[in-house]
Amino acid sequence: MASKKYKLLLGFLALFAATATFAQSGSGYSASDSSVIPAKRMPQHNEFWNNTYNFPAKPRNMWEVGVGGGMFTISGDVPSVIPTFGFEAHVRKAFGYIFSLRLQYVQGVAKGQAWQGSYNYGKNIARDDNNNVVGGFAKYYSGNYVDGAGNKTAGQKVFYNYKTQLKDLSLQGIFTLNNIRFHKAKTGFNLYGGGGIGATLYKAKINALGSDGEAYAFDDILDGTHKTRKTTLDLIRGLPNHDKTYETDAENQGSRRPKIGDYTLKPSGTILAGVAFKLSKRVNLAIEDRHTFVKDDLLDGQRWQEHAFGDAVLTRDFDSYNALTLSLNFNLGAKSVEPLWWLNPLDYAYSELNNPKHMKLPKPSFEDADGDGVLDALDREPNTPANCPVDTHGVTKDTDGDGVPDCKDKQLITPTDCQPVDADGVGKCPDPACCTAKPATTVVECPTDYPSLSFKGVSTSLSADAKALLSSVAAKLKANPTCSISITGYPGASKAAQAVCSKRNDAIKAYLVETLGISADRVTFDCSVDGGDVNTVDIKAN
Repeated sequence: MASKKYKLLLGFLALFAATATFAQSGSGYSASDSSVIPAKRMPQHNEFWNNTYNFPAKPRNMWEVGVGGGMFTISGDVPSVIPTFGFEAHVRKAFGYIFSLRLQYVQGVAKGQAWQGSYNYGKNIARDDNNNVVGGFAKYYSGNYVDGAGNKTAGQKVFYNYKTQLKDLSLQGIFTLNNIRFHKAKTGFNLYGGGGIGATLYKAKINALGSDGEAYAFDDILDGTHKTRKTTLDLIRGLPNHDKTYETDAENQGSRRPKIGDYTLKPSGTILAGVAFKLSKRVNLAIEDRHTFVKDDLLDGQRWQEHAFGDAVLTRDFDSYNALTLSLNFNLGAKSVEPLWWLNPLDYAYSELNNPKHMKLPKPSFEDADGDGVLDALDREPNTPANCPVDTHGVTKDTDGDGVPDCKDKQLITPTDCQPVDADGVGKCPDPACCTAKPATTVVECPTDYPSLSFKGVSTSLSADAKALLSSVAAKLKANPTCSISITGYPGASKAAQAVCSKRNDAIKAYLVETLGISADRVTFDCSVDGGDVNTVDIKAN
């Protein structure tokens, strides 16, 4: 028999897993499906498809209705007894992908049984306006238990118990926690939490009289330090006249609080958290824990705290109750998408990025009007003359920096001291001094105070400081036309380090020649392995 139960349970779990897996493969909705867009949002939808508005209209989504059952417990002055059961029914509507509203009705029964005896129960007696004991309490505390004035006689004890019927109607705001996902389109479960306000009806009863109509004789039952909880409860249930009738009204608020029938009405606040598992597009199974706070200390029929013998004081805390439920939920609605808390609002954006169907993309252009090999979209000089070599940006090359493109320059390398040049790129060099006597040999002293440039890491680009230093070098070279310089880097022995050194030297020479107008033949460079600091480049006079 036991094996059949296990097989049935395993079969149910397998069916649930297969259904959940199938549910994950379901799709969301298409932004092009106008049938799920309500009429009042169609203007926005039309603007979106006409590319005059960036956001698609929110679709019409289904309502959720659900029913379920579970366990109810009261947190109060008397320990609760479980399991006790109840049920819930609700209707829920999404107002966005995160927030939804739910109207929920809950009804259940909670029970409690103390396992430690109490002596200060005199003030628990229900009284009428003339301060007389009434109802079942008159028997509960009759005979030796109370005196003629209704006060408890010392030496007797009771074990508090209760059975409370609860009904609650509340409106709750619920927030979905996991439907916005960046790395996964769908999921088979939904985490949520929230809270709300409502109204609670409750009616508490106690089991004060046995099957013979007489009060229970608890005095012979040892409790507390003498017996364990289970042993004490077994002794209580083993009393000859013990029954489960809960025939006596517990203490309640009387006429001080509004009532509906014999139920006390109180406002309440609720917090909740749960997880729902999708079985299909229209069905899901949810496990939820809900805790409700009621500003009342009589949900369990007890509000007096035991103190010294013969004394009792009001407790200062209020009772609350908890409902742990399992519910089956259904999505209702025609021409509607699933409730929005099941959809990922990023679905459309990711789909459009992966396979554009709506976004306006620029028309690709592969034209090269000037035929220089650089597309017009990237060409910084769209009208380059024919047969003129260009750089990667489509700009004609000018090696000596004299302002005449190489394709028209009849003097490709014009010395700096021969510039400016004519329209053909030919410079006019100064005439040599002539004299009748052999001129004395003069020794030209070139500057030697050239700076060193510093680089960070493996960087090969020139910083603003480096460019400023190179400007001072160019000024000295222009002031001394016969002088030249050498650029020396000090890489390590690796090929990568030497490649960095070469790129740095190229960048320095290119800046001197192309930007500052120094003739290329006046600048040499070298990489001296392990000759100095790898991040320093020295500029020296030749």
